[in-house]
Amino acid sequence: MKRFIQIVVVMVLAGVSQAHAQAQGSAGNYPNKPIRWVIPFAPGGGTDMVARPIAAKLTDRLGQQILYDNRGGGGGVIAGEIVANANPDGYTLLTAAVAVMTVNVSLMKLPFDPVKDFAPITKFANVPNMLATRAGFPAAKVQDVIGYARANPGKLRWALSGTGSAGTLSMELLRLTTKIDVVPIPYKGAGPAMIGVLSGEADVMFANPAVFMPHIVGGRLRAVATASLQRMPALPEMPTFHESGFANFESLSWYGLAAPARTPQAIISLLHRETAAVLKMPDVVARIIQEGGVPVGNTPQEFAENIRNDIAKWAKVIKDANIKM
Repeated sequence: MKRFIQIVVVMVLAGVSQAHAQAQGSAGNYPNKPIRWVIPFAPGGGTDMVARPIAAKLTDRLGQQILYDNRGGGGGVIAGEIVANANPDGYTLLTAAVAVMTVNVSLMKLPFDPVKDFAPITKFANVPNMLATRAGFPAAKVQDVIGYARANPGKLRWALSGTGSAGTLSMELLRLTTKIDVVPIPYKGAGPAMIGVLSGEADVMFANPAVFMPHIVGGRLRAVATASLQRMPALPEMPTFHESGFANFESLSWYGLAAPARTPQAIISLLHRETAAVLKMPDVVARIIQEGGVPVGNTPQEFAENIRNDIAKWAKVIKDANIKM
């Protein structure tokens, strides 16, 4: 019996040791080949501007190349499906964005669940959306824009940058919050919508600050306010809606990193630690701020909570505004 007990103890300890070695090994030899980042948009967009500097630094820190795979289309659905169905080994990751992770689930039937089918790693940055007007518009402050809309119901022309886009949802949130009556003028994307405002065909537009900046500097557009709770580091003189009398009015675009669900926790932890370290590097911080963003680098748990909260927030806006594809 004594001999039997000794054998059992040895077997148990060997099993524990092997399980520990496997757990360590899941991240201990990771990564040992290039990592693929699937991007839900075409090259050259806001996602690229934020993510590429981070990818370059991570390549150095991890010792493996990060390969960009731009899979635009379907509002991010194509890219999301690729990563949701990928092998959960840490070598296929999603550059996550608002549309694919929080908005589309309320607009269409998705081939994946943005909560259940992904393991959030960290958020790269928040990018507050901004309200801008054509240069000759007779209102320069956000209170005056709302006042104009109320004094002239059905006359404020809003450049609509696409169903479900950040600009569209921001304007719908403002319309629902303030009860103003606006005239939507649809365009095929933020670029054409901005041209509509520049030409005087439309009066106002919400978009990522990077879309507006060259024209604001050139005096062809007027920046009104940012939809964030704190002022943007890149535009410290620009007021927020929150401080302009619209308490807690917030509309953010954001970018981050997510893996397929069931990716080993050791790999998630390693990727989070390394990415968060990159997001503290002065040159990366400066680049993100230059693009109108604010670096984040939160924990996987915090990022997951952000995603759940945004799904609920935009689901209500989409329902109340009766937005349909």
